[in-house]
Amino acid sequence: LLLSILGAPALGDPGPLEDVVIDRYYIPKICLREAQMGDFIRYHYNGTFKDGKKFDSSYDRGATVAGVVGVGRLITGMDRGLLGMCVNERRHLIVPPHLGYGSIGVAGLIPPDATLYFDVVMLDIWNKNDKLQITTLSKPERCNRTVENSDFVRYHYNGTLLDGTPFDSSYSKGSTYDTYVGSGWLIKGMDQGLLGMCAGEKRSIIIPPFLAYGEKGYGTVIPPQASLVFSVLLVDFHNPKDGVFLEHLEVPESCKRRAVTGDFVRYHYNGTLMDGTLFDSSYSRNQTYNTYIGKGYIIPGMDQGLQGVCMGEQRRVVIPPHLAYGENGAGDKIPGSAVLIFDVHVIDFHNPADPVEIETVFRPEGCNVTTRHRDFVRYHYNCSLLDGTRLFSSHDYEKPQEVTLGANKVIEGLNSGLLDMCAGERRVLIVPPHLGHGESGARGVPGSAVLRFEVELISMEEGVPEGYLFIWHGEPPASLYEQMDLNKDGGIPADEFSTFIKTQVAEGKGRLMPSSDPEKVIADMFQNQDRNQDGKITPDELKLKSDEDQEKIHEEL
Repeated sequence: LLLSILGAPALGDPGPLEDVVIDRYYIPKICLREAQMGDFIRYHYNGTFKDGKKFDSSYDRGATVAGVVGVGRLITGMDRGLLGMCVNERRHLIVPPHLGYGSIGVAGLIPPDATLYFDVVMLDIWNKNDKLQITTLSKPERCNRTVENSDFVRYHYNGTLLDGTPFDSSYSKGSTYDTYVGSGWLIKGMDQGLLGMCAGEKRSIIIPPFLAYGEKGYGTVIPPQASLVFSVLLVDFHNPKDGVFLEHLEVPESCKRRAVTGDFVRYHYNGTLMDGTLFDSSYSRNQTYNTYIGKGYIIPGMDQGLQGVCMGEQRRVVIPPHLAYGENGAGDKIPGSAVLIFDVHVIDFHNPADPVEIETVFRPEGCNVTTRHRDFVRYHYNCSLLDGTRLFSSHDYEKPQEVTLGANKVIEGLNSGLLDMCAGERRVLIVPPHLGHGESGARGVPGSAVLRFEVELISMEEGVPEGYLFIWHGEPPASLYEQMDLNKDGGIPADEFSTFIKTQVAEGKGRLMPSSDPEKVIADMFQNQDRNQDGKITPDELKLKSDEDQEKIHEEL
C-alpha cells in the first residue's frame, strides 16, 4: 500500500487513504516502553509533501517537539502515528488530509486537502505517574553500610538522554562528583537514586523530567521535559558525624598489653580508598611505619585507630575524611573528601618508660648463688622480633656466648636480664628499643624494634670490681716485689710475673678477672705494670691498683 501511494510504477492508484499509513523502518532491538495515550513524548521530525518539498522540520528549528500524545493536542494523523513508538524508533507516516489539516490547510504553508509525509524519530517517553527507575548493575559482596540522607558521597557517572545522547560525564573531567545527599544540592531524582547504595555499587538510574530539570531543561545539553539516564558508580561516602570504624581481623589469643597514648608503635599497612584503589603500602618499602600514637604525629583517625591494639593484631581502620586529609586530599593519590581504609598489622610497640620484661621459665631448686654485676657468665640465647622473625642464636656457634656483666659488651636490656640468675635458669626477656639497639637498629635488627630473648645461663664466675684485672682475697704480701722477683735479679720479666700470679690463684690467695683467656688477662696486667715497656717490671714501676687510685685522688685534691 505504501509503495503504491509513493508512486511505484508497477501499481495503480488505489484512491484516497482512509487512515494513517505507518512504516516502522527502524525498530531498536530493545524497547522498554511504547508510547501510550496520555504519555508525554519528545521527538524530531521532517514534514514534506508528496513531491518531497519540505513544509516543516524540528531539526531546522534546533529544538525537539514535546507534548502529550493521543489526547487531541496534535493533528489526528500524528496522534495515531506516534502511538506505540519506542525510544529511538523511526517511522515514516503518511497522513491523509482528513487526518491532517483537511480542506482548509494552513495559510501560506499547507494547501487544502494536502497529504502529509512525516519522518519521525522518538527521543523520549514519560508519564506523570512515572517513578524513578533504579537498576542495580553490580554490587559488592560486602556491604556494611548504605547511603542515607545527609551523607557525603563521591561518585562517577555518565549522563545520557533517554535516546542515548550523552550530555555529561564525571570521567571526562577526571574527578568524581562530590556532594551531600538529601540536602537539595542535587536534582530530586538523583537525591533519591543514590539512597541505599553501597560503596562500589553500580546503578542505572532513569529520572523522569519532573524529578530532573523539568520544563526548563539545562543549558544547551538537556532539553526541556527530558528524561535522564545516569550510570552511577559510588566510589565512597561518609557522614560528617562519622567516627573511626574498626574491624578486628585477627587478634592474638594472648594479649597481655594494649597500646595507649604515648606508646611507640611499629606496624605494616596497606592503605586503600573505599573502591579498593591502593594509595600507599609499607610492604612496598619493606619497612614498617614507626610512630608515637595519640600525640598528633599521624592523621587523627589513625591516632584513634591504633589505640588498644595488641602486638601481632591485624586490624582494619576506616577513617572518614574529616579525620584524615579532609577536602584537599594529599598529593595525587588521595582525592579530596576521600574515605581511607588501612589494613594494619602491628609488629610491636613499647613505651619510652618501659623496663626489661623478665619471665622466668625455669629456676633450679636450691639456687643460692646468682649472677651479679661484673660476673663472667656463659649463656645460650635465641633472639627474635615480637612477630616471631628469628634474628640471632648462640646455638649457631660452637660454644655459648661469654660476657662480663656490666662491661658494656651487650645491650643494656640483655645485661639487666642476665642479672640475678642461677646456673641452669631459663628466662624470656622482652627488651624495649631504648634498652636494645635504639632508633637506628643494628645489622639485621630494624630501628626501634622490641626484641625477645630466650636465655639459659650455663655457668658463671665471680667477677672483680670494674677496672681491676686481679684482686686479693686478703691483704697482699708485705714484700710483694721480692716475692714476685723469683730469681732475685732486680727485675721481673713476663714469665716470672705470670708464674707468680698463677701461683696466687692456685693457692686461693687471689683471683683473676674472669675470662675465656686467662693468659691474655695476665699479659694485660704485666703490660700495665711495665710502664716503660722495656719487658720487665722494676720496683719503682710495681704498684697496686688501690694505691694508684689513691694517688689520683690526691692529685685531684
